[in-house]
Amino acid sequence: MQLIRRVWQGLTACAVVGALLLGAGVAEARDLRYAMGFPSGSDSDKAGQAYAAAVKDLSKGDLKVRVYPLSLLNFAETSAGLRDGMADMGYLLAPYFPAEYPHFNLLAESSMQLLTMDERVRGREGMAYVGALSEFVFTKCPECQAEFAQQNQVFTGPAASSPYYLNCNKPVRNEQELKGKRLRVAGSHWSRWARAMGAQPVTMSSNEALEALKQGVVDCVVVSIPELTNLGLIEAVSDVTVDVPGGIFAGTGVTQVNSKVWKGLSTEQRQVLLRAGTVMPAYIPFVYHQREKEILEQVRQRGGKVHEADPALLQKTRDFARQDMQTIVEYFAKTHGVQRGDEMLAQFRPVLEKWVLLVQDVGSREELAEVYWNEVFSKVDAGSYGL
Repeated sequence: MQLIRRVWQGLTACAVVGALLLGAGVAEARDLRYAMGFPSGSDSDKAGQAYAAAVKDLSKGDLKVRVYPLSLLNFAETSAGLRDGMADMGYLLAPYFPAEYPHFNLLAESSMQLLTMDERVRGREGMAYVGALSEFVFTKCPECQAEFAQQNQVFTGPAASSPYYLNCNKPVRNEQELKGKRLRVAGSHWSRWARAMGAQPVTMSSNEALEALKQGVVDCVVVSIPELTNLGLIEAVSDVTVDVPGGIFAGTGVTQVNSKVWKGLSTEQRQVLLRAGTVMPAYIPFVYHQREKEILEQVRQRGGKVHEADPALLQKTRDFARQDMQTIVEYFAKTHGVQRGDEMLAQFRPVLEKWVLLVQDVGSREELAEVYWNEVFSKVDAGSYGL
């Protein structure tokens, strides 16, 4: 009996210690499944692998991320799949789901205002926008946070592309050549631009764009230049026209975490995800901007042509961008019930202008990640955020 009593007391003591450790915020080591719609070997996959390495290193192996490029969920499946726990983390393209993320999309789709800013932003559009969007969503957009929570997700950082241009299977250089063309677009602002120029916007997942271009379902795909190799579009693109329509794809929750998973992590593990969360937001825009010239040269080497937009088309595009800011507000109010769009964009503009200056001297993606950390991510309280 005494032996049994001593064993029972020992087990009870272990249970008490375990409970105390759990109460102190200690969690078990975790392996997290991260789904992205980009294929293996793409720039975003490489960014995801860098993120996974940072998580492992910062947590000393206590937290690991396994990246599933275009195998667990595609882009069209990611929002619901992440909400329902089919993946622990995901690469969310919010403009694919306008009704679910209207406030976040309003901010993302105002990226064409970059066309109306001074020359200091050229070549650094994505880097500046990521900084501004991170700061705004973490600190000034409770509606954005509510949208993510409604979809059982926690936002831990965005990403953005380099500018979006016309990538076509025939020359499309001016307004006359644009008329009647079918353009695959990825946001309502580009849809409006297409209609304003006499073209016809077509909405589809980027995973479907290559076949659509090959089969003549669309004449052009409006994407950033690096996506020509990331998505294999270079196989079907013969003509690229730079400078139009402009704007960047910024509606990305690049490392969205399932809410239940996030709440099951310790404070220290959540802090790791926030610290590592600067890696992809820095990697993607920096590399996208860096690779533009290289990929345009690949287009030429394959027999394609790179065109400059007709000056009249470029000017009409800039005029459209200025006018479209109010249209965006009206569109999201009427279609998705966004009530303070004017206020949001008025608050966002100075934040963006600040970030245009902050990224001017950044010379590497590591430096950019450090700026994001110091200015924004380090100020997020891992003990309370997302809980």
